[in-house]
Amino acid sequence: MGSTILQFGQYIFDVYYWLILIAIFGSWFPQFQSSKVGVWVYKLVEPYLNLFRRFIPPLGAIDFSPIIALFAFRFLRGFALEGLRQSLNMIGA
Repeated sequence: MGSTILQFGQYIFDVYYWLILIAIFGSWFPQFQSSKVGVWVYKLVEPYLNLFRRFIPPLGAIDFSPIIALFAFRFLRGFALEGLRQSLNMIGA
């Protein structure tokens, strides 16, 4: 049971990571941004990306905040999943 919960957590983080990547690459294509899929993806990931945009302004036309956001997300993913794994071990799941 515990490994199933951990795998589900990994799956959720992986899906969100891919959504962030899709949003980053989709920003290069205006037609993607206005599509139904693009609007849906941006609604999901923009709140997270905006956290970084507040502190890391674009340099000219280049926005480095999504790169920092991806690195932070990978770090948070590892931290959260390790915490979940340890919690599941403590309760014997």
